[in-house]
Amino acid sequence: MKVLLLKEPRESEHEVDPYIKELASSGHTAVLIPVLSFRSVSLNELSEQLFCPERFGGLIFTSPRAVLAVKMCLETHNLTHKWDSVKDKWNEKSIYVVGKATASLVEDLGLCPLGEDTGTADTLSRLILRREHPDILPLFFPCGSIKREVLPTALRDNGVPLVTLTVYETSEHPELHKNITDYFTQQGVPACVAFFSPSGVTFCLDLVKRLSGGQLEQIKFASIGPTTADALQSHGLTVSCCAEKPTAKHLAAAITQALQTPDL
Repeated sequence: MKVLLLKEPRESEHEVDPYIKELASSGHTAVLIPVLSFRSVSLNELSEQLFCPERFGGLIFTSPRAVLAVKMCLETHNLTHKWDSVKDKWNEKSIYVVGKATASLVEDLGLCPLGEDTGTADTLSRLILRREHPDILPLFFPCGSIKREVLPTALRDNGVPLVTLTVYETSEHPELHKNITDYFTQQGVPACVAFFSPSGVTFCLDLVKRLSGGQLEQIKFASIGPTTADALQSHGLTVSCCAEKPTAKHLAAAITQALQTPDL
């Protein structure tokens, strides 16, 4: 069956996106349309913080894009060679992450991630609170411009110090509406539409509704996690399935089961 994935593509141009691959192995034809556009910011300040690990008690990454901002910072400032000595100091501290994709990119930086199985910022915050104490040095949290406040609020409410820095800005992909319209024109209404962020819901849902017309109720709406599911439900949609964990394998399994389940 046809599945429309509203997400960012895998960074590697030489590998098939894992979500497309997993869905194909389950007999589905998936198409990926990028939803968001990113711009790195504050690279000078990011560089200053990265090369002063003694100021901090650890690092927090809740998105692949934040890790990629670190990579761009190192490459832009020709600091990759100096990073080898600094990363060892960071590895003496805790490097917290959400999700396997973020963890993989963190490992590419030579860092040792903790929490890749947490799946959400809320779950990660509970892990951090179990491990850290209020008397630690502040944790450094490079993040996006539209981050949710769940993690910062949980840490601050429990006295764990935190320093945040916006390292990328998020906006709607400039070709989003054209690409979605072209998909519906050429492929028709998909059996399933999968959303990967609340931003994706904000930027795409009205257009998907309009293009689907009277066939909207035939679409199974899938979510990568509970936060995105909440965003869909807040717009009055029924979420047919939500991945148990934010991985390609878990989402493909959830979509396959949902597509095999008849509507009541």
